[in-house]
Amino acid sequence: MLLAHLVAALVGPLLVRWLGRNAFYPLAVVPGASALWLATIDPRALADAPLVESIPWIPAFGIDLAFRLDPLSWVLALIATGIGAIVLLYCARYFQDTEPGLGRFAGVLTAFAGAMVGLVLADDVMVLYTFWELTTVFSYLLIGHYQDKQASRRAALNALISTTAGGLAMLVGLLMVASQAGSMRLSVIVGDPMWEQAGPYLVTAMVLILAGATSKSALLPTHFWLPGAMAAPTPVSAYLHAAAMVKAGIYLILRMAPALTHLEVVTMILAAVGAATMLVGGWRALRQTDIKLLLAYGTVSQLGFLAAVTGLATHDAVLAGLAMLIAHAVFKAPLFMVVGIIDKKFGTRDLRVLSGVGKVAPVVAVIGTVSAASMAAVPPLYGFVAKESIYSALWYVGGWQRLLLISLIAGSILTVAYSWRFVWGAFGPAPGAPRVQKPQIPVLYWLPPALVAVFSVALAVTAGPLEEVLRTYSSVLPETGPGVHLVVIPHLGVPLLASVVTLGLGIGLALLAKPFAKLQKRVSPQRWADGGLLEAFDAERGFRRILRGTDALSIAATALFQRGSLPYTLGTMLVVLIALVGPVAVTQAPLPDNLVLFQHPLELIVLPVAALAAVGAARSRRRLRAVFLITVTGYSVALLFLVAGAPDVATTQVLVETAMTVVLVLVLRRLPIHFSRRPLRIGAWGRWGIAIATAVVLCGGTLYAADARYREALGRGLIEPAYTIGGGHNVVNVTLVDARVWDTMGEISVLLVVATGVASLIFVTRRERPISRVRDLDSKTSIWPRRMDSELPQNALDFDARPDDVSGGNRWRTWLSAGLTLAPERRMVMLEVITRLAFPLMMMFSVYLLMAGHNLPGGGFAGGLVAGLALALRYIAGGRYELSEAAPVQAGLVLGAGMAIAVLAGVLPILFGGTVFATATPVVDVPLLGELHFPSALIFDIGVYLVVIGVMLDFLRSLGSQIDQQQEAEIDAR
Repeated sequence: MLLAHLVAALVGPLLVRWLGRNAFYPLAVVPGASALWLATIDPRALADAPLVESIPWIPAFGIDLAFRLDPLSWVLALIATGIGAIVLLYCARYFQDTEPGLGRFAGVLTAFAGAMVGLVLADDVMVLYTFWELTTVFSYLLIGHYQDKQASRRAALNALISTTAGGLAMLVGLLMVASQAGSMRLSVIVGDPMWEQAGPYLVTAMVLILAGATSKSALLPTHFWLPGAMAAPTPVSAYLHAAAMVKAGIYLILRMAPALTHLEVVTMILAAVGAATMLVGGWRALRQTDIKLLLAYGTVSQLGFLAAVTGLATHDAVLAGLAMLIAHAVFKAPLFMVVGIIDKKFGTRDLRVLSGVGKVAPVVAVIGTVSAASMAAVPPLYGFVAKESIYSALWYVGGWQRLLLISLIAGSILTVAYSWRFVWGAFGPAPGAPRVQKPQIPVLYWLPPALVAVFSVALAVTAGPLEEVLRTYSSVLPETGPGVHLVVIPHLGVPLLASVVTLGLGIGLALLAKPFAKLQKRVSPQRWADGGLLEAFDAERGFRRILRGTDALSIAATALFQRGSLPYTLGTMLVVLIALVGPVAVTQAPLPDNLVLFQHPLELIVLPVAALAAVGAARSRRRLRAVFLITVTGYSVALLFLVAGAPDVATTQVLVETAMTVVLVLVLRRLPIHFSRRPLRIGAWGRWGIAIATAVVLCGGTLYAADARYREALGRGLIEPAYTIGGGHNVVNVTLVDARVWDTMGEISVLLVVATGVASLIFVTRRERPISRVRDLDSKTSIWPRRMDSELPQNALDFDARPDDVSGGNRWRTWLSAGLTLAPERRMVMLEVITRLAFPLMMMFSVYLLMAGHNLPGGGFAGGLVAGLALALRYIAGGRYELSEAAPVQAGLVLGAGMAIAVLAGVLPILFGGTVFATATPVVDVPLLGELHFPSALIFDIGVYLVVIGVMLDFLRSLGSQIDQQQEAEIDAR
């Protein structure tokens, strides 16, 4: 069912593009077929043998895609699919082909139906929460369908924030009870014996879970979002806000009922909230002139009714609550659909304007009247049967539940009154309003609401068999009374008398509508309250005040912490680190017992040097000096690695520090020579305090972390597998390119993203500019020209031999190809000579590191860094044109090639029957060299090598060549 809904949701927009609004007919087949399949299952058999499906999802956390079809989920799934199919049929006539965003609407509504089915079938806590939030997101999109209307956007946002906040609280509660029960299965959690002796922990967890239920089912104080959601198209109201999404909270209460039986305090709170919601919703419904808003507040009232009853978690209450839940679905969905017909055909929903609708549209009037009568619990309709069972359940159990019954009777009196207000306002005459014109209402338009309204009559006839079905779930709960039954003709007694009183007083209240409206206006908080007091009585105003307060707090916090100052931001992060780690460190022993001060005497020399360099970098006012001192600390760390017997790590550290120094020096060209001087001495002391405290916390944390080892180190166990499986003696490199190749794959992916982002952040213009070669330049091209008037010695100007000065076609006319592009005074002869000699040696060395890395210190990363430094040397000696001569390719091409080769190394083994990144070490006999081993991981290492070169080339082009051009342009401008 879930997959079918997913496929239908994906193809829905395409169907609408091809078939227009008629696409809703094939889309209705999916929930319709699901409902028919569910109808073929005997729910009584599900009580003893539920249908269970489970697929491992996240085994490490015990999370499975677990679904369970039992009598409760059967009832809710049947409502979601059955009414969902009918609402989709209704959409085919409600909308026009020209409706904006109709394809998106069709897909989202179908997806919502699938998410609702998944929610009621889910047996895993995380799966339940996933579908719970999916219904929230889909409802947000459906409520905000009319994107050009501010009311729709605001209503969608209100619903999203309210239900999401409750959903997050519910998630915390569900994880708490899952942890206590030792299982993520909801069926196991509710049946766990832990509830029999529930303490504050479980009570807190249950309150959090019910917070999600109350927000989803629009109970106080989050009830305001549901009337606002009436800005959505009417099919959304008929489905989400009458039959589906708002029932999710009631479903969760029913699902947790076996646990709630042991938490009487929680059930009393839930009953009080439900009763208050019923009264507030009914009171507000009687004040509405928009018949859709009237039904919306009526829905709020009915949801409070359901929550108060089902929250009692007794056998009779749950049986009656389930019956009422079905009744609400079958009378409220057709009522909303009738409102949709009236709105579309008569152009208004104002009951003060609608006059004579019942005469010109009798079929629609009959559908609406029957459904409203069922809502008012008029016998012998099914709404009466369900409400009578609730009265019986509450009366016969006695105790405080009789007080609850009185409040529910008061709410039901309001229900009768606003049901009459709806019928008379929608279909009766309106004083002073002209009679409406008779419209054309196609059969396929009124047939869907008629199909649902029929159940208000049919279910009353089949109350006996329905009771057997509902009792299959309620029977697991304790019996606290003589037992209630679903009957059309009840026995004489207090419950029946209460029903008579409800109808009588409700009719009387409807007849006294005008005096009662004056009373409502007189006692309304809008009349006598103002400011904060009014917001206390108006939930939506209070909600908006909270949002405004949150915005103001966010602005203040952002202004306080996000000042655009890197030192301030870094200081804030470090202070938080100290505050979190410091108290933990203080509670530990002063130092670990097995602490060794040093392993090698050289450490006593290196560590002070590193410390002095770090302090010097912090105190330095010149940026360049600070960079070089930081580099000293990096080289010192490399020495410590070397002393510890890690030549691979030491080599990489040296190369990374060197590359970083080059990059930083390039960046410094665009920064002032000196750091800014801080006038306040207290600020300097504060920064020193943060720095020293951070050092102490990090060093202490490292010591204690090392002392916390409780298993043997993996290093020794990797030596033998590195050779037998990976085919190499260098354990570090074999681990990187074989055993943990996925980690390295992620790292080079990050490098790729960094290389792409650096230049994009610095230069918003087009990055991949054409590469200019020396042979394409004008002979007089010169960069960094001299701007002073003093003459230079002739030998400086004639440093390079010109073609006419050389006989015999000597092609070694200059040390570097791009030397002539530099102004003579910008050239360094010794550096050009050194570069000419060192560059080929460095490139050869980089290839050696690449090839030897599997058995000796090196590898693709180290080799790529050496090659990148060789390119940096060419750039520094000869300028940007020399960099183009050294690497006449785009950096993106090198990066992409390296990444492609790395991916190829993972895919290739599959072609030979292996797995991804499987290792092979073919042996090749080479003349003179003998037997050579070529591990397949070398292919991956080549990819790493090229990615690192591409990153360095990108840095040199963006931070080097581009900055050169900027500075030259500035000189020319001056």
